[in-house]
Amino acid sequence: MGDVLGMKYTRPVFFILLLLGCLAGEFSSAQSSYLQPGTAVASTAGLGDDSQPDTVLTIKKRVDEVHVLFTATDRHGKFVRNLNENDFVVLDDHKPPQEIVSFRHDTDLPLELGLLVDTSGSVQGRFGFEQEAAVSFLQRTLRPNFDRAFVMGFNSKSQVTQDFTDNVKLLQTGVERLHDGGGTAIYDAIYKACRDKLITATSDRPERRAIIVVSDGEDNQSEVTRAQAIEMAQRAEVMIYAISTDDSGLVLRGDKALQQLADATGGRAFFPFKMKDIKNSFAAIEDELRSQYVISYHPADFDPDGRYRSIQITALKKDLQVRARQGYYAPRQ
Repeated sequence: MGDVLGMKYTRPVFFILLLLGCLAGEFSSAQSSYLQPGTAVASTAGLGDDSQPDTVLTIKKRVDEVHVLFTATDRHGKFVRNLNENDFVVLDDHKPPQEIVSFRHDTDLPLELGLLVDTSGSVQGRFGFEQEAAVSFLQRTLRPNFDRAFVMGFNSKSQVTQDFTDNVKLLQTGVERLHDGGGTAIYDAIYKACRDKLITATSDRPERRAIIVVSDGEDNQSEVTRAQAIEMAQRAEVMIYAISTDDSGLVLRGDKALQQLADATGGRAFFPFKMKDIKNSFAAIEDELRSQYVISYHPADFDPDGRYRSIQITALKKDLQVRARQGYYAPRQ
């Protein structure tokens, strides 16, 4: 007879339990590099005979792994693509990770993109050119059967004019369906896009989730705050790229808001003054999405308490600047 945790089994059942435990452990190890912090149920098996009720064996293993996408640029703002793990210092919640699982310069991650276009009255002068630039960006960036994007227009309210697809023609139609006019609720749009479209996305491997916001950043009708929009983006692990539509040549309140949205999520804000610079901004975003590193690690002293944990990645080499999301929310057990 075998005695496991006070439960007695016949010898054959005892060995079956041991075998299942080993297989489940190998399965969890093989899958853990693609899972976010949480609890994975490795397997369930019913065991029993004709004389006794079935005993259900549930094997659980915590999989605490964080994936962080980031870029490194030199003093001239050019991407540096030949670095390795030893060129960076990573701190999670102000502590070095318990273990670095993987580090790579990955230009082939699938993209999950949201294109959010401000259709309020304040962007009327450049609206048509922005639509054209956005379509051109999607045509160059999306790879069929690999990347996906959706289109959302927003003024005082937000509306998805094309849901997730890899079909650029459908996305182009979605962009062309946008019409300008009305107030501006940019924080509501970001919050809704992350909550409804991106936080629910699942994948068995790291992926790039990003929102490209084309707006002047001047919010006057949102129900949620900027902090709430940022928190939702962080929970969805979304980078925000912002292209300002303000052509005044001044640094206005909206520009500062766009910068804060980008900085908090590891994205980038662009402030084109001339219309032709809008296309250059889209091109820079495309280049950045293909120029990122991804590091995966097990955080030290991890507790599934739902609280915010900061992330800090710094380069050891002089004059290198790292841009990454500033943190994440641990799952609740």
